[in-house]
Amino acid sequence: MNTKILFAFFAGAVLVGCGSTKNISNDLATSLPIETSINLSNITNDKAPVTINPGRFTVETVTYRLPRVVQGTYSVSDFGKYVDNFKAYDYKGIEMVVNKVDTNSWTIANAKELDKITYLVNDTYDIETTGGIGKDTPFSPSGTNLEPNNYVLNLYGFIGYFDSLKNNQYKLDVTAASGFVRTSALQNVSSKASEDGKNETTSYFAPRYFDITDNPMMYGNLDVEEFQVGDIKIVLSVYSPNKVHSAASLKKTIFKMMQAQKAYLGDINVTPRYDIYLYLSEGKEDSPKGFGALEHHTSTVVVMPEALDEAALAESMIDVVSHEFFHIVTPLSVHSEDIHYFDYNKPTFSKHLWMYEGVTEYFATLFQVDQGLVGEKDFYNKIMEKIEGSKRLNDAMSFTIMSENVLKAPYKDQYLNVYQKGALIGMCVDILMREESNGSRGILSLMKELSSKYGKNKPFEDDKLIDEIVAMTYPSLAEFFSAHVVGDIPINYNTFFEKVGLELGEGQIEANYILMNGAPIVSGARDKGIFFIDSVLENSFWKAQGAQPYDIIKAIDGEKVTLQNANKILGQVFGWKPGRDIEVKLERAGKEVIIKTTTTQGYTTVKALKQKEGATDAQNTLREAWLKG
Repeated sequence: MNTKILFAFFAGAVLVGCGSTKNISNDLATSLPIETSINLSNITNDKAPVTINPGRFTVETVTYRLPRVVQGTYSVSDFGKYVDNFKAYDYKGIEMVVNKVDTNSWTIANAKELDKITYLVNDTYDIETTGGIGKDTPFSPSGTNLEPNNYVLNLYGFIGYFDSLKNNQYKLDVTAASGFVRTSALQNVSSKASEDGKNETTSYFAPRYFDITDNPMMYGNLDVEEFQVGDIKIVLSVYSPNKVHSAASLKKTIFKMMQAQKAYLGDINVTPRYDIYLYLSEGKEDSPKGFGALEHHTSTVVVMPEALDEAALAESMIDVVSHEFFHIVTPLSVHSEDIHYFDYNKPTFSKHLWMYEGVTEYFATLFQVDQGLVGEKDFYNKIMEKIEGSKRLNDAMSFTIMSENVLKAPYKDQYLNVYQKGALIGMCVDILMREESNGSRGILSLMKELSSKYGKNKPFEDDKLIDEIVAMTYPSLAEFFSAHVVGDIPINYNTFFEKVGLELGEGQIEANYILMNGAPIVSGARDKGIFFIDSVLENSFWKAQGAQPYDIIKAIDGEKVTLQNANKILGQVFGWKPGRDIEVKLERAGKEVIIKTTTTQGYTTVKALKQKEGATDAQNTLREAWLKG
């Protein structure tokens, strides 16, 4: 599971982009499933009741935990801090003594008498703090939501585990209003209506705790479309509070994207079913603010602004969901022992985020030009955006050291580089392999070979992976990995562009009205609100309107702009198209400035990739093999 963050703003305005367990002893007298329940029909003060019935223990003391870290987020979530009123009861119904060991752990003595555990769970969406994305609360797609018309159930936020029982089967009962739509890839065992018919309890089965964490659910007033893409069943569930978007309106986009991805992957093993859960945020103060997605092995949870227009949402879904779907290659089919035997309380991390996230992001970028969804110019522009983005981070840091220490400073602040430099590492490996093989092999064929060697049930040894890759490929990769992945030497991308007959020059590209070169042209401060920064002058549209750095944006189209609602309003600006009548009120040196105009396409001058004049036939042939496989 891997997080893809779509795009991030600043304090207050965020717009944005896996495994089994070791065999261990069983401390239960029987091997019956651990019985768990979540009652969504009895929510009080925004908290859902949870009951855990583990069966009869044979040991004196047990520890129950909710995850501190979940796979793919590469940050501390501490789901235990959303638990209240934790209680344990013996078989006589008498409350037992519970010792809270830390934020996420509770120890119960005299466990042979333990009958059940009960507690209340608060959700995370409506308590995401301004500027707190990834810090104070979990990243939205990894979080939870309890509201009258929608429930986002990342189950690790509700259901925990006993240290020695992560391999045990689970039975999960979820009770909710009868009229709600329910979507989940977990095996549905049965459903039962309440006596009055108002509620319905659906029972699910999970082979082990990993399957609880790996299969999110969505309940509520949802819009659902199911359709086939080859031999894969796609289940698209959409919650749009104001019915702005629907599963039907996105179906064509998702179908075309998935069809292209399957064609690109070729004969690699894929899942028979893939679920996409899309929550569209209203942009209110209590709405989720972290936009992007969290990948599970055969599903993804996506959070996007509801304010995006149809075209902008479709484009964002292609970029984000295609990335998540490609995770069926890695880490689903190719992963290390750190993932295979993941410890939710004290995890260790692989050195190879360049592969899990970087290569996945590279696939999500390359397949679009390979399958004709975008042109070569658009692909080159995306590559240049990643180069520029990588330079805004620490370009002289060992990627393997950063990956292995991703929860610690100073490495955790460099995590976003997995989507920038990580993807570029994938590109360089791809070009090197194409060059060495006269175009016949690339990084996709490498990942297929690794998938065939390992697969989802056999992890690789973390310290041996690079040597294995070199042994399977070419000595030039050893030099590259040593210098630029294990080592901290910045990559000279011109060397690789030269191989495929490309060169850097200046060029103009279309500029968004709020996001440019992957970065916002606004910032925010508590004493000022939202204001333009220096890069506004690099956007030809705003420059022509006379906008200046440090102009405070007071209102857009009659709606006041604040730190609290910036997420919503800037999301709308992100979706602007040429031909729209707008009115923007600015404050400059204490005086009001009004921009009232019709939008035209803005441009910005950037370093651009272009075909080299006089490129040789060999360079052109290699470029064709690189872009079109």
